[in-house]
Amino acid sequence: MNTRVLAASPATLSTAAELLASGQLVAFPTETVYGLGANALDKDAVLSIFAAKDRPADNPLIVHIWHREQLKDICEVSPLAEKLMDAFWPGPLTLLMPRKESIPLEVTAGLPTVAVRMPSHPVAAELLRVCDLPIAAPSANRSGKPSPTTAQHVFTDMDGRIPLIIDGGSCDVGLESTVLDINQPTPCILRPGGVTQAMLERVIGPVTVAGSVLRPLQKGEKALSPGMMYKHYSPDGQVSLVEGAEAHVVAALRELHHQAEANGHRACVMCFSEHVADLADCHPHDLGSQACPEEVARRLFETLRRLDDEHMDAIFSEVVPPEGVGLAVMNRLGRAAAFRTIQAKEVIEKA
Repeated sequence: MNTRVLAASPATLSTAAELLASGQLVAFPTETVYGLGANALDKDAVLSIFAAKDRPADNPLIVHIWHREQLKDICEVSPLAEKLMDAFWPGPLTLLMPRKESIPLEVTAGLPTVAVRMPSHPVAAELLRVCDLPIAAPSANRSGKPSPTTAQHVFTDMDGRIPLIIDGGSCDVGLESTVLDINQPTPCILRPGGVTQAMLERVIGPVTVAGSVLRPLQKGEKALSPGMMYKHYSPDGQVSLVEGAEAHVVAALRELHHQAEANGHRACVMCFSEHVADLADCHPHDLGSQACPEEVARRLFETLRRLDDEHMDAIFSEVVPPEGVGLAVMNRLGRAAAFRTIQAKEVIEKA
């Protein structure tokens, strides 16, 4: 299959809408990451998403809409859902709501709920309007790899697998949407994102965070949301997270890098802007300022993909406090590292 990359334009969106209506796949930009879209009402089209991504069938998809009227055929909408939509839609918030039968079970991985959001990116919104279909769309990457935030990232993973990639530039948020389960007494964040716990609580009161956000799924525990797999968002090399006091972490990153290179690895560090100069001899990759987790979120997936371009096989990363957007960053970093962590103080004591 020949994969075309076309700049967003009325003609491109018309072509994309025709492809989607005929059961084919189209990658498109959103404010979070690039999505790989198919008609959510077409079971065969949805199954082709899993084939193109090599994605496990037990990993549910998110349905994207452009107008709330579409919800009447997709899910049951509660007053709580309406309140959240008023506050956060369009935007990077996905709501889990009771599924209606028009949505194939392949979309929901057999779950009774369906995940739905309304993207704010102008290209995504216009594509959804033009095609006038609910579009099931996970991130447009090979399963397990870092999510794509540019059209080139999508092309790297999907060349020959899909007919069209719409190029709408770089994504603003850089991490996938917040997924909120509102089907329990206290709403629960299953996947953190740009809409934080504090933002939600200002609108609807208490919100909990699923224990699986910062740990692997337990044996037999079902993925209720995209992004809950044990290892996900991962480059080819081994990522290790280095925790501890700031001065200890910088010293440990330097030591770990030198040890890895001495053992024949292509090693690097992912660090905050404030520490790049101190780690100049350790192939530093700048994650952004430690004072701005939104910047770290925006740079994270692009940085992880660059490590593959540079064939790094030993990667040591700083961490951010798991608060606000930092919780979303640590959710992605934890899964990228398969939850491998190193205590900085122990590294220094052994050196």
